[in-house]
Amino acid sequence: MEKVDLVKAVTELEEDLVISAVNEQLAAGISAVEILKQLQEGMEGVGKLYEAGDYYLSELIMSAEVFSNAAALLGSALAADGNNKTIGTVILGTVKDDIHDIGKNIVSTILSCNGFKVVDIGVDAPIETFVEAIKTNKPDVVGMFCLLTTAFDVMKETVAAVKATGTTATVLVGGGPVDLNVAEWCGADGYCKNAYDAVEMSKKASNIN
Repeated sequence: MEKVDLVKAVTELEEDLVISAVNEQLAAGISAVEILKQLQEGMEGVGKLYEAGDYYLSELIMSAEVFSNAAALLGSALAADGNNKTIGTVILGTVKDDIHDIGKNIVSTILSCNGFKVVDIGVDAPIETFVEAIKTNKPDVVGMFCLLTTAFDVMKETVAAVKATGTTATVLVGGGPVDLNVAEWCGADGYCKNAYDAVEMSKKASNIN
């Protein structure tokens, strides 16, 4: 049987092929870390297609699901490989009065697959929840989402409260109606148009080139 190109299978969203290839490589004794690198490379391919306009939100959602299901197979093997190092910690949450989570979940998955520890505080997250998460986790990045323009005011209040903690974390905002002007009005450090912006900005905030 022809060997499956795992990177290509991830990029082309062939979930059955991805799962079988991961299982085959694990059975062949290939390290979980090496397999994870291939999965990450495949996700980078998805990102490029998304940036080029060849993939849309539906493909992005599907890619996150494919990656999550494949990465789940590596769980215990990764622990055995001692691959517990992370390149940075990111807190993610949808601000109070907004319950949308698709964008947040995609960003969470893609940050995780790029080596970040993600602390997801959920949707409709009160200001106090963001503040407590910062005190507990000492993150490199705090990411806030909203899909409702009515949540802009609370997003601005949340950014101010986060900065008032004295954290050195980079505060990033994103979501359907959010743009650079909204980010500046909120006092955020940056605006993420998509999940791949979030990865690049988070790497920069964590001093990863």
